[in-house]
Amino acid sequence: MTGRIRMVQRTAIVLVGMLLVAGLPGCGERDVELEAPATGTFPVTVTDDAGREVTIEARPERIVSLAPANTEIIAALGATDRLVGVTTLCDYPPEVADIEKMGDFVQPNLEAIAAAEPDLVLVTTGVQAEIIDKLEALGASVVAVDPQSLEEVYASIATVGAAIGEPGAAEDLVESMRLQIGQVSESVESAPVRCFIEIAQDPLFTAGAGTLLNELLEVAGGENVVTEEGYVAYSIEQLVQADPEVYLATKGSMSNPSDIEQRPGYANLAAVEAGRVAVLDDNLVSRPGPRLAEGVLQIARALHPEAFDE
Repeated sequence: MTGRIRMVQRTAIVLVGMLLVAGLPGCGERDVELEAPATGTFPVTVTDDAGREVTIEARPERIVSLAPANTEIIAALGATDRLVGVTTLCDYPPEVADIEKMGDFVQPNLEAIAAAEPDLVLVTTGVQAEIIDKLEALGASVVAVDPQSLEEVYASIATVGAAIGEPGAAEDLVESMRLQIGQVSESVESAPVRCFIEIAQDPLFTAGAGTLLNELLEVAGGENVVTEEGYVAYSIEQLVQADPEVYLATKGSMSNPSDIEQRPGYANLAAVEAGRVAVLDDNLVSRPGPRLAEGVLQIARALHPEAFDE
């Protein structure tokens, strides 16, 4: 997913890939279960985000992660040294740069994964669901991680913690995230600020109701002007009519608001006139992992700068 997207069809394909990394809604509602096995002993059975019961017979020593958020969870749980394979999109923490790449997110390299001889593979759902059986045929346990809300992120961290034998670290991580996000929410108890978030600009795409991004906006003291469900295309006419107070944009291969004032129709937006255009780190707000707490803080600072003046 590099370079400017010039064709609508190409943009749609890339957008789907990006949102699948972030966790694309549409897989149906699922119960949030935070009660993962907490003993750290094996064998252990977990229920993953695909609704599958997976039994891991022994502590995984060779782990492959096929999504950046999963890689960040593993690292945050102190198990980076057990990672033997990641995707080309996995770029955090910095030490994963030295870990062998197992293809990209949409097309994992099954031959490379087989050669790595993993005993646990962490996948997501969507485009990766079809390779679960193939991965299991390699002899590895496969756990799908695909949270769609903050509570589901916490539940997924607990699941991964149980699967790798680090339930205590997972519990501590979730508690830390809850504390950080709670502190941000308490700091922005004033009236919600009407906002819009751009996740792709050509064509314009945004996150609406029922998405993880929408939830992050709300806990950071924002009110999303987009009421449609899911990740949706948005027209400049709709944007002008909504006229958000703050314009947020994730900076990445599909969005860079540095030229927003030059875009046709944008100069008269209230957010642009007031200079309230904020660039968000895409990796902090789109990856359903440990750094979401940092993402919420970044959004809150853009929406309520007065609450964080030092």
